[in-house]
Amino acid sequence: MTADDNPTTEELKAVQVEKAHAEEQAARDAADEPEERTHTRRADRAAYLAEKLAEQERADAGAEGGR
Repeated sequence: MTADDNPTTEELKAVQVEKAHAEEQAARDAADEPEERTHTRRADRAAYLAEKLAEQERADAGAEGGR
């Protein structure tokens, strides 16, 4: 596996943002409360991961700018 095979932080963040949106929609469409809670938790987790990836992007950009 080469470095080109690995997704970038930006690509990973985009995936998590998309997952968060999809889970938010699934929560709105849920048939019952337990299903809604499950999708809401998944949306929250995806949003959290997207934020952590954004933090990593900023750190990477800072490290590259300091060179």
